Amino acid sequence: MPVRSVTSNQEDIYRNLEAVVRKYASTTFLRPVADHTREAFVKVCEFVYNFYAARNTGGVGADRVGADCVELVLDSGCGTGESTLHLAKRFPNVPVIGIDKSAVRLTKAGNGRQLECAAEGEPCGAPAGASTGMAVPLNAFWVRAELLDFWRLALEKVVAGEWNILHHALYYPNPWPKESEATRRFHLHPIFPTLLRLSPVTELRTNWEIYAREFAEAARVADDALQLKLGAEFAPFSPSVPETAFERKYKNAGQELFRVLVRRDS
Repeated sequence: MPVRSVTSNQEDIYRNLEAVVRKYASTTFLRPVADHTREAFVKVCEFVYNFYAARNTGGVGADRVGADCVELVLDSGCGTGESTLHLAKRFPNVPVIGIDKSAVRLTKAGNGRQLECAAEGEPCGAPAGASTGMAVPLNAFWVRAELLDFWRLALEKVVAGEWNILHHALYYPNPWPKESEATRRFHLHPIFPTLLRLSPVTELRTNWEIYAREFAEAARVADDALQLKLGAEFAPFSPSVPETAFERKYKNAGQELFRVLVRRDS
């Protein structure tokens, strides 16, 4: 079956982008956080701090949450978790947290043993990921949660000086390609200021050029409104080794891929 490219009735960057981004830069997203995401966030905190405790890097344990600043990486919308495995290899000394709202996709991630160890209070290895056959490293962990809620909880940790999120991956999010759906895109949503504040490096990958260009432009507008000292780099992208099932599918179909790197000056 041929792989469809993104089709849309929108031919260029969303015409009201600047007005929408500036509006949300001056507001606060106040939707109540879902209980299941709060519970998932507690599990992530346990995994992160126990990971460092087990490695004896400063002796930070779950019983000392908030006592020290710890480093981690987020993989938002990780699907079956393949991208989390690649990120865990790229950042071998820090916890890499894959987040997805689909329990069905996450069952293919091979994280059952990590979940057990988090409950037992100690990090450990796991068998190969069911969907990839790749060995699951000690620093990879997956959790089911609503992204918007998880990001808000994570930002509280960042602002409090408890977490330093080194890299935030956002690979192939739903582009909501119809122009009438534009404000459901992350960069045209009230959550966008939160997203930009989470990490000094946000990496977006997509197979829709307009989405990538919009994301980069929205970061520029938000930076002007919020003075976050951001820079956004947009470019076509051809991975030597695809890191998600979508990326592999699109590349094999000959579709052009795009990447945006948003970096914040220290």
